[in-house]
Amino acid sequence: MPIKVQSNLPAIKVLESENIFVMPNEVALRQDIRPLKILILNLMPTKIETETQLLRLLGNSPLQVDIELLQMASHTSKNTSPHHLTTFYKTFQQVKNESFDGMIITGAPVEQLEFEDVDYWDELCEIMEWSKHNVYSTFHICWGAQAGLYFHYGIKKHQLPEKLSGIYSHKILNPHHPLMRGFDDTFCIPHSRYTGVDEKDIRKHYELEILSVSDKAGVAVVCSKNGRQVFVTGHAEYDRETLANEYFRDKNKGINPQIPYNYFPDDDASKTPPMVWRSNATLLYTNWLNYFVYQATPYDLRELIEKYPH
Repeated sequence: MPIKVQSNLPAIKVLESENIFVMPNEVALRQDIRPLKILILNLMPTKIETETQLLRLLGNSPLQVDIELLQMASHTSKNTSPHHLTTFYKTFQQVKNESFDGMIITGAPVEQLEFEDVDYWDELCEIMEWSKHNVYSTFHICWGAQAGLYFHYGIKKHQLPEKLSGIYSHKILNPHHPLMRGFDDTFCIPHSRYTGVDEKDIRKHYELEILSVSDKAGVAVVCSKNGRQVFVTGHAEYDRETLANEYFRDKNKGINPQIPYNYFPDDDASKTPPMVWRSNATLLYTNWLNYFVYQATPYDLRELIEKYPH
């Protein structure tokens, strides 16, 4: 089934070339079916690239998904044109009276700042508070996961000795959990961050379950026991070249980054990295959409507010 987006979104051409079914709004309106309403709060500076990555994964589901893109009104993006943002994005004030089956909060390159020092932190807290009542299940990515764990459970992040960057192997702690259904015993996803969260701090909260860990990258996938909060500390959505682009960007800035772990063949940055995490990423997002969004949310989304009133 398709994802439904505005007909001129730049990601469409890329996705259609990959045989991912994208449906313009005018076609979807002729179908007698309620699509899943998914809100993507895109905090990444490379917004078009992130849109494409997430829509690729959401478009692999057999479910029809209606996408709404959200930007922060309290932050001015330096890497995305104002025309793109005003054409395809809404602000929280424009969606706060709506309800959504699911929401994705992306990562952001601000993890070395204290949460309260991020210029849009107050607005993000308002959105995360609103999501308790107006969104059934929220999927948090990387810094978004750290922010969500901190806001909802008071779990603090900590600085790592050096940037964690590369493709890391993870083991499944609960293979019977719906989010992990269909996964192999071990799987790979990329990580790219300067901070982390401690497993022992998460285990203090009975409402949370750690589903996957990595010997080198630490806690990877966490889910609330009611399924309404999912936290992924890595970037399963990344493209083949995303870590390479970050590595060369940092190198050009004179940061002298370590070469991403287990990424370039023979650690040779001139070689093309193998794509070894796409099937895992697709399965992760498909499981979330199916088990924690599609099968859990009411047909009439107004019931969300009635069930979880302010």
